[in-house]
Amino acid sequence: MKLSNKGRYAVRALFDIAFYNDGRPTQVKDIAERQSIPPRFLEQIFQDLKRGGIVGSKRGPQGGYSLTRKAAEIKLGDVVRALEGPIQLGDRETQGRRAQAASDAKRVTELVFRDLSSSVEACFDAVSISDICARAEEFGMKRPSSQRYVYVI
Repeated sequence: MKLSNKGRYAVRALFDIAFYNDGRPTQVKDIAERQSIPPRFLEQIFQDLKRGGIVGSKRGPQGGYSLTRKAAEIKLGDVVRALEGPIQLGDRETQGRRAQAASDAKRVTELVFRDLSSSVEACFDAVSISDICARAEEFGMKRPSSQRYVYVI
């Protein structure tokens, strides 16, 4: 299994929303600039994440994409499954009836790959966006000030 750029960019974008804007609406252009992700590709990624129920969107000057759940509740496995489908190491074609007709050796190895897939999936499900934010702080990254100013003229 290889995580595509789409999956990697999605994790970086969700981290960006959680870390720099505390999960609140963040504009694509800001995320794209901070994370060096092509904005058009990021829009496509956010559409998949929105369909997966991971982000929501709000229009307008204070709009953008926001997390639909707390960062601690969004697991990397959720992100990968929303973008790439099931986390699977074995041969996808040998599922169901074809697996029964396969040779004994192929069936045994597919069982091993299925078990490994479950282990890999558990690893992805063990890490949340919040965990990545904590790792960033350990690494020395600073969150922006949570104080927001309102200017009245």
